[in-house]
Amino acid sequence: MKRTLILLLCALCSVLGAAERPNIVFLLADDQAFDTLGCYGNEDVTTPNIDGLAADGVAFDNHYNTSAICMASRANIFTGLYEYRHGCNFGLGDLPEEHWAKSYPILLREAGYVTAMAGKIGIAVEGVGLPEEDFDKWGAGPGQTNYATAKNKSIAHYADEFPHSTRAYGAFGRDFIQESAASGKPFCLSISFKAPHQPTTPDPAFDDVYEGKTFRKPANYGREHGGHFSEQSRQGRQYERFHSWNYSDKFDEVMATYHQQIYGIDVAVGMIREALEKAGVADNTVVIYTSDNGFFCGAHGYGSKVLPYEESSRVPLIIHDPRLPVSERGKRTSALTGNIDLYSTILECGGLSAPTGVDGVSLVSLLSHAGASVRDSLQLMNFWGPVAVQSFGVINADWKYIYWYYSGEGMTPAEEMYDMQTDRLELVNAALNSDAKKPLKKMRRLYDSAVASIADLAQRPVYAKYATIFDRTTAWPEKQALLEAPQKEKKSKK
Repeated sequence: MKRTLILLLCALCSVLGAAERPNIVFLLADDQAFDTLGCYGNEDVTTPNIDGLAADGVAFDNHYNTSAICMASRANIFTGLYEYRHGCNFGLGDLPEEHWAKSYPILLREAGYVTAMAGKIGIAVEGVGLPEEDFDKWGAGPGQTNYATAKNKSIAHYADEFPHSTRAYGAFGRDFIQESAASGKPFCLSISFKAPHQPTTPDPAFDDVYEGKTFRKPANYGREHGGHFSEQSRQGRQYERFHSWNYSDKFDEVMATYHQQIYGIDVAVGMIREALEKAGVADNTVVIYTSDNGFFCGAHGYGSKVLPYEESSRVPLIIHDPRLPVSERGKRTSALTGNIDLYSTILECGGLSAPTGVDGVSLVSLLSHAGASVRDSLQLMNFWGPVAVQSFGVINADWKYIYWYYSGEGMTPAEEMYDMQTDRLELVNAALNSDAKKPLKKMRRLYDSAVASIADLAQRPVYAKYATIFDRTTAWPEKQALLEAPQKEKKSKK
């Protein structure tokens, strides 16, 4: 009898503990630039639901994706690790199972959370493929997925009511919230929208939102504002897409389509927030909204993403924790943060500590202390695409430093440094300014230290070689030999 009573009391404590833990909703856009929301100062757009989320929460003004490309960025978020440590990106490798086993969805589920994944998960797990079995409810799909709801197997049943996938994901979230709230267990809902990723396919239900709209061009729009960028940065598709994606000749038309896709996300966010209210769990649900990378949209005469410049790597981040006092809501923080920090943040929201050794830190403290800071610097990297475009950089509160190592085809290594306090448009390369010798020396030291760590921490040989390739003092022939050498499958040290 006494043993039975003890077991009942333990079960009751477990239920009460679960009820006190907040639900978590993580919403991820794809290719959404930093300045595409009303709450980030864009007066040309209509984003009432996301703006409302910022009004109820905290908006982050200096949030970066450390790898500005979707597959690696998503692996950053799942694991809290820099790309060279988790080893996952297009053509470089799927996410090792050992890292997936410590991902935030797995750890939360083991801790009693009901979990769901919908949309473009964007990664595959080595030896597993899509980790569908690791979620309680699945609405995701392989590869890039499709804007047509009917072509996505896991959400095809929403096609009649929501033929465009963006709102279908909103409906998936709505239904999961209702089901999970009824169960009494804490839940974690992760939705990765395909929008506004190419091919541009906006929901026709919103064709009238930006019809005939004229959009203001960014102050650094056009090739005339990119002449100081390295020759290496012009070797990839980001440079030619200024023309091929029509930023140069059909800017308003292109931006209307782009923002219409984001408007669809905003509607889906509204569906999800309404579902939280109807289910009676809005007051105990943390909502996080961000993007996997930014987008140039014609800035500096570039299109697309990947490069470590502001438009490509800096993105919106909004966190709403309804448990905070009303006085703490609607604030902004200028603290430097990265996508690797979302892992620890989500785990802390769920009452868990991140495993030791991850690269990210929790941002929870910033929600009640917006003026504080949580890190001194971040690494910005690109290991993907043409070797000439691959680069490494570091950023702190004051400066961003980028090193372009490639010396083939008549190019020479290039340094770029930008003042993050006075030149967020990155119009002046301060590395060429004799008055900036002191900060340049400091940023070089920070860069050198970060690059040196790659050799010991790289997940795979294909990444480990970059400790030499990105090194500022190694001669080009040695780097060239590494670039041309065949890669072995054996893993390097973790």
